[in-house]
Amino acid sequence: MSDKRVAVSAWESLFRAQVSVMRHLNAEFPTNELSLNEYDVLFNLSQHPGWKLRIKELNKYLLLTQPSVSRLIDRLAARALVTKSSDPSDARGIIVEMTQAGFDLFRRVAVTHMKSIADRVGAALTDEELRELQALTDKLRRIEQQ
Repeated sequence: MSDKRVAVSAWESLFRAQVSVMRHLNAEFPTNELSLNEYDVLFNLSQHPGWKLRIKELNKYLLLTQPSVSRLIDRLAARALVTKSSDPSDARGIIVEMTQAGFDLFRRVAVTHMKSIADRVGAALTDEELRELQALTDKLRRIEQQ
């Protein structure tokens, strides 16, 4: 187990780096088409088979409260970017599925967003450092899954 002070210092550095990068990415995000939270929902749906997830599962990937996610899903559904349906295996559950229109908008916004990420993060770190960063952050995320 690592020294508590080292762990806290590393966390603080990671957190501050994330705040700095997110401020930059937020400033460059094409908000006239999607909010960053809406994009995050569509991104997460795009990573799953059939572009769908139960709301309960989707919540695990977002930094929003359940009521906020529900309102966000309702806004996306009103724009026909996602659909909502009852889970056939559990009537209490709601499945959210990204529509083709949602995927098309997601991809269009993703091109701009990915360029912004590459310009900001790729300018600061080498490819080798980026791979190391990904390995370390993946390792931190696996702790939650245990």
